[in-house]
Amino acid sequence: MSQTSDQMEMREEDIAKHVAMAQSLIEGFDHAPRIGKAVDDATPERSSGIGTRRRFRSTTPGLVTQRRTVTGAVQLIARVEAADGDDALMSPLQATVLHDLRRAIAIALAVAENFADHAGLADLKRSNLEGALPPARKTEFSELLAAEALVTLYVFGNATAYLLSSHLTEVTVEVGDFDEMLTDNGQVALHGALWELDSDIAAHASDDARLVATVCAFAESLMEKVALRATTAPRLEAFAAAAWHVDADDFTVRGFSPASKAKSTTLTMSFKKPNEVVGNHIAKYQSMKLAKMLMAYDFDRRLNPFADLGGFIFTFMGDGAPGTGKTTLIQMMAGLISEYCRNAGYPFRYQNLSTDNIDSYQGKSGQNAKAFINNIIDPSVIGFGTIDDIDQLAGKRGDRQSSAGQLEITAVLMESFAGANTVVRGNCTFGMFSNYPENVDDALRQRAGARFLVDGPQTREDYVDILYLLMGKNHDIPLGDHQAFEAQAIKKAVAASFAGHAKPHEAGLLEVYNAVQSKIGALDTINKLGTYLKAIQEADPRFTGRAIKNITDAVKVRAMDFELPDEWMEQPDLFLFKDYDTKKAMIEDMRQPITVEMVVQEINRYADSEFRYADKSDEVAIENMVRDFGRNEEAKKRYLGGERG
Repeated sequence: MSQTSDQMEMREEDIAKHVAMAQSLIEGFDHAPRIGKAVDDATPERSSGIGTRRRFRSTTPGLVTQRRTVTGAVQLIARVEAADGDDALMSPLQATVLHDLRRAIAIALAVAENFADHAGLADLKRSNLEGALPPARKTEFSELLAAEALVTLYVFGNATAYLLSSHLTEVTVEVGDFDEMLTDNGQVALHGALWELDSDIAAHASDDARLVATVCAFAESLMEKVALRATTAPRLEAFAAAAWHVDADDFTVRGFSPASKAKSTTLTMSFKKPNEVVGNHIAKYQSMKLAKMLMAYDFDRRLNPFADLGGFIFTFMGDGAPGTGKTTLIQMMAGLISEYCRNAGYPFRYQNLSTDNIDSYQGKSGQNAKAFINNIIDPSVIGFGTIDDIDQLAGKRGDRQSSAGQLEITAVLMESFAGANTVVRGNCTFGMFSNYPENVDDALRQRAGARFLVDGPQTREDYVDILYLLMGKNHDIPLGDHQAFEAQAIKKAVAASFAGHAKPHEAGLLEVYNAVQSKIGALDTINKLGTYLKAIQEADPRFTGRAIKNITDAVKVRAMDFELPDEWMEQPDLFLFKDYDTKKAMIEDMRQPITVEMVVQEINRYADSEFRYADKSDEVAIENMVRDFGRNEEAKKRYLGGERG
């Protein structure tokens, strides 16, 4: 991939000159903790009289010949060697961990030095050493030193997590919050971080797998704490606005955003072809379009022309009765994206958030959900994330049946799908699926930008097609007077499905629609359409401004109501490998004008789904209350009719 215009190449010689300092830091230094609590731990000796740690060599002139044991000495090499006490030799993985830590420190120091040059800190440091720092600039100097410390810490954590990511296993470790965050300057900040890492390794790294998990968990905790502090810290503009690329590691620093390796996931699901999805015409059509939309993503610009022009579906919800084909739809869409990515040589990542991610440990469910989100939104891959049976995973706020873990997942999904920091690049999409969408929290459900009604086979032809498909080939039963899959001709079926939304389907919404039309006539102006929307809101207060945004987004999708040609997917040079501006121009040429009919249909489609969810939700609540009252009455009868002592 070529560099973007805002990206600087971090030269290898700039990193190499910091390796000696990085080596000395992992060999040993003295640190007295200021914030963190020291762990009473002594590295066990391998045999009597022979310690596992190297002798600490003081850097104070005149004391270099004195042997001493320093309280608070940090010696990562010895600590890592002792992680597996049964072996007198360092394992290959231990050596890899130390090598990657040294590399991460050197990269952090190089980026911090570059930041200091761009922010003017280097000049202030020279003036301070010469005793010529003006008093008026002391506050600026102090703030820049703190900014340098935050940059150093974040890049160190980011590089460590990135370099070790390929060595992670299923073993996980909880290291807790990062405490020893010192912001005097970059080197002092590293002393505090490495002291805490040393403590974490001592407490958790009993073998190689746990060693890697501990170091990576520490790096994640460090990045999270530093990024939080950076939101209020001054003088960080020069870091946040730039990017540095380390070619040897294919590692890119982009402000306070974590980097990750562009690895594909190996999918073991059985893929379905579009003609194997019977019925569900609109859902199938939108899924096929979305799969191709994702492929328009530009890895150099880190943006998708569809997201830029409007009309990209970042989140969608598929709902329908059990057995109508939600899982089949997921298999079809994942199969299409996987095939397109394999043909183009793009990394593809698929993941499903399942009930396994709900944890009884406080905060862990939220961490699992955040890891799922971060894995899919990684801008270096094409991502597809699904949340099947979301009503079981994400708790409804105010519902006493929702566990703490479910509510944590709800909070993470809401913040990630439409939070203040949500950035839609167009490289990934999230699908939420449920048999009971009325049980999904209202605010979370409204964060689904598009609605896919998964209603399964509907017509007689649909049922003949699905029977013919599932019977397979191992029989001699004639097909009869029927053209197989003719009813599944997607464009014809979709046109009919969209036209069917010229009027609402739900009784409650149809009543509103008729009342508005009888007063103001045909809905053919923005003013009349707005009047209709207000009438819907009066009938259902949950129909808010976010609903209007979702409707307008759906209309923009309809304006992009074309399917990218199959040849563009099969021959990447025709479209996928072209530069961003060329791809954007090619898409703009295919865009269709927005019509009143489109807007009315999308208002009805969206509002129908909200009325359907609300009616079901209220009905379910009423049925539950009736059932509870009945139980109370029966219990009272038995109690009064029984013997009481």
